[in-house]
Amino acid sequence: MIQKIGVIGAGQMGNGIAHVCALAGFDVVLNDTDRGQIDVALKTIGHNIDRQVSRHLVSEPEKVAALARIHPTDKLDALSDVDLVIEAATENEAVKRKIFATICPVLRKDTLIATNTSSISVTRLASSTDRPERFMGMHFMNPVPVMQLVELIRGIATDEETFRTVRELTIKLGKTPANAEDFPAFIVNRILLPMINEAVYTLYEGVGSVDAIDTAMRLGANHPMGPLQLADFIGLDTCLAVMQVLYEGLADSKYRPCPLLVKYVEAGWLGRKAERGFYDYRGETPIPTR
Repeated sequence: MIQKIGVIGAGQMGNGIAHVCALAGFDVVLNDTDRGQIDVALKTIGHNIDRQVSRHLVSEPEKVAALARIHPTDKLDALSDVDLVIEAATENEAVKRKIFATICPVLRKDTLIATNTSSISVTRLASSTDRPERFMGMHFMNPVPVMQLVELIRGIATDEETFRTVRELTIKLGKTPANAEDFPAFIVNRILLPMINEAVYTLYEGVGSVDAIDTAMRLGANHPMGPLQLADFIGLDTCLAVMQVLYEGLADSKYRPCPLLVKYVEAGWLGRKAERGFYDYRGETPIPTR
């Protein structure tokens, strides 16, 4: 039974996962090597729960109790007694493998490990641990407190008990699980990211401006936000990483990352988090950069 959850990585995904786990009544150990990032995460969680309180989705006592369940730390030893660890580090296989190599000796032998990867092979990541049968993918959507879906991905070695336990946890968190096979980018990003990449190609080839492309998809396809605005929200570095996984993993030219997407990432224009991407966010209202 899962009672205490470790979350590794206090960035956008990690703080969201800690948020929903704590609100659902679980003790959470929120770990990051950057103490400053942990402080930012705690402020973000508090702010986001305040918004839920203002909408009468959460009561003030529930908020206080949830925040008290989150235990921030930059020490891996604090994860020694958790029942499940959810890794939510950057979408980089080498980084994730290093984390698993470091934490496995710290964890109890029966502790489960889940990765929040949005595209990388779960089987391959599991092989870098000492417990591939207790390892699986648990891909939350961004922003975690709002989005209802969690993709559950079994590696080739994941046992049935691990899958069942993580599925039950997902439902307890108030999320809807969707089972995905361990193919590059799984379900959501296999479909979503090529659409975003095609929107970047449409911009690159001069078919339409940033504003025209996003307006066309919002009003013509009834999307809640345009694909370039969505790319900025996701992070252009993450978009590129997923496209590279698809391109390399499926060896199909239709997944080739758009050169303009590569150029933006090289410039450090990563979207909202960098204040510039397909839009410039440094003023009062976002302004298209092309």
